[in-house]
Amino acid sequence: MDTNCVIRNVNEHVGETVTIGAWINNKRSSGKIQFLQLRDGTGYIQGVVVKSEVSEDIWNDAKSLTQESSVYVTGIIREEPRSTSGYEMTVTGVQIIHLTENYPITPKEHGVDFLMDHRHLWLRSTKQRAVMVIRAEIIRAVQQFFDGNGFTQVDPPILTPSSAEGTTNLFHIKYFDEDAYLTQSGQLYMEAAAMALGKVYSFGPTFRAEKSKTRRHLIEFWMIEPEMAFVDHEESLRVQEKFIAHVVQSVVKNCRAELESIGRDVSKLEGITAPFPRITYDEAIEFLNGQGFDIPWGEDFGAPHETAIAEKYNTPVFITHYPAGIKAFYMKPDPNRPEVVLCADMIAPEGYGEIIGGSQRIDDPELMQQRFEEHNLSDEAYQWYLDLRKYGSVPHSGFGLGLERTVAWICGLDHVRETIAFPRMLYRLYP
Repeated sequence: MDTNCVIRNVNEHVGETVTIGAWINNKRSSGKIQFLQLRDGTGYIQGVVVKSEVSEDIWNDAKSLTQESSVYVTGIIREEPRSTSGYEMTVTGVQIIHLTENYPITPKEHGVDFLMDHRHLWLRSTKQRAVMVIRAEIIRAVQQFFDGNGFTQVDPPILTPSSAEGTTNLFHIKYFDEDAYLTQSGQLYMEAAAMALGKVYSFGPTFRAEKSKTRRHLIEFWMIEPEMAFVDHEESLRVQEKFIAHVVQSVVKNCRAELESIGRDVSKLEGITAPFPRITYDEAIEFLNGQGFDIPWGEDFGAPHETAIAEKYNTPVFITHYPAGIKAFYMKPDPNRPEVVLCADMIAPEGYGEIIGGSQRIDDPELMQQRFEEHNLSDEAYQWYLDLRKYGSVPHSGFGLGLERTVAWICGLDHVRETIAFPRMLYRLYP
């Protein structure tokens, strides 16, 4: 009796006859032999159909198969060192499920707009599948790190009544008779959760309504946002670098085949180990001005500045102690130098920009109230946030990791649009 199996597990069935449900990724013929490139979502294997070894009906069915036709293929699994997977199938039977006609994405080159319009089909390509597998491994490693280090996962709301950072870049919706917004960060709610559970993290979608078309921006993206009670800025940095090193090495260990299939230089990832180098904002300004950038103290860094700094290093680098005026209201001032805050951005190597932003949070109730007044923030909308400092305030720190930028860096992709199954970008809501 035939065994049903998936391509990922064919190594367990060498010498056995198995049946695999698959799609025809590609096909070629050398007269009396047909080579079927099969994929089933778990991997790829070549099915070899020899005319003299199968019936005429099976041979003709195999001959009729087109790109992306669906089939049940039966055959004997054997080792094949020349194959990428190390295995091959000698086909003994073909059952056609559906013959595809005029599949739109052919092996020829297609423009980006065409591919994005057909994203639902483009996902089937070798590269896009590999990226999704790597993304899934990154998510698994993220949760493994935090779950294994005493963090509790908490889910903040996606619908919020306001934004403590302003509503200009938020999507406005009607919440029955009230105004509401799609969240741009779960951080404030995670601070509340940390006061209940100590160390927490969230993982969920966030939204930014800024009209940006750069290769680093999406309208809808996923964030991992840990918050830690009784943790200062320095300890938070240590957590961040251990976290990123763990994620990268998990991908290197478990997705090497996918990384190699998309042409990623794995050696650049193998060297990502903690600790990471650190420079202050002051040192960054001095370096950039020495490189010909005309950037005054107090101005934020853009993509060219971050890339120039990152080029000095083979690992991510922290830029710490930014001016308070260009950072969020909740960041704790440096007690020794109040014009800068206890914060850091982690810049990925190879020009991928900021992947983590974090800080120690203000825990002084009076200073937080002062910041609310300076930023014209509504006490009414966020009285609960002020309560966190009113009832048992403690030193605490947190950070946020942008998942898609991290996927782009680890995969070596040119644009974040390939890092998520169905990207939402400026002027693109289909499919």
